[in-house]
Amino acid sequence: MQSTQHITIAIDGFSSCGKSTLAKALAKKMNYTFIDSGAMYRCVALYALKNGCALGAHKINLSCVVSSLPHIRIQFGKPDTKGNRPVLLNDEDVSDAIRQLEVANIVSEVAAIKEVREFLVQQQQNLGKNGGVVMDGRDIGTVVFPNAELKLFITAKPEIRAKRRFLELQAKGETNSIDEILENLKHRDRIDSTRAISPLTQAKDALVVDNSEMSETEQLEYVLNLVKNHTRA
Repeated sequence: MQSTQHITIAIDGFSSCGKSTLAKALAKKMNYTFIDSGAMYRCVALYALKNGCALGAHKINLSCVVSSLPHIRIQFGKPDTKGNRPVLLNDEDVSDAIRQLEVANIVSEVAAIKEVREFLVQQQQNLGKNGGVVMDGRDIGTVVFPNAELKLFITAKPEIRAKRRFLELQAKGETNSIDEILENLKHRDRIDSTRAISPLTQAKDALVVDNSEMSETEQLEYVLNLVKNHTRA
């Protein structure tokens, strides 16, 4: 795909709708750099959790989180054969730790903090300044890369997203129920879509992909065709 070299692909959408899986596979197929912006917010949430800034599910000490930011350093390691890039928080691999439900229970609250978003958006823009990246998140096409050459908005039915998340956590030994996960997803959707700073919204020029009835392979092929058609236009 020579014609798509160095473009920026922004992928936004709801929690657990397969954005990162798609972005990772797309980046590997196109030999692009994959950047998981959600993992960066989860790193801040994990740091907050470990350093006494969490006050329980969906509750945080705002000033504690903000004062922690200068002590947080997030990096991505080299991708493995499957395109997975280790997520490093202050040099520690936290790739699995940031996916735990206790982190998910506060990440939307952490991500709603203005100072946190400014802190991470600056880093995300720096990571993607040279193009040739696929980045997924909540505000990539609207805030981080508003001039991205291709924007996608991924969605799926809440019940399907909850089932996918349940199977993912089950494979890692987690024992959360589907109902518990579904409630968490609905809560995160509500917070993400209504927060005052960079809410989750579909960019006007984004292409919508509902993957409720798609397999990962079908979704990837569908999006690759969108990329091809887009770059021909």
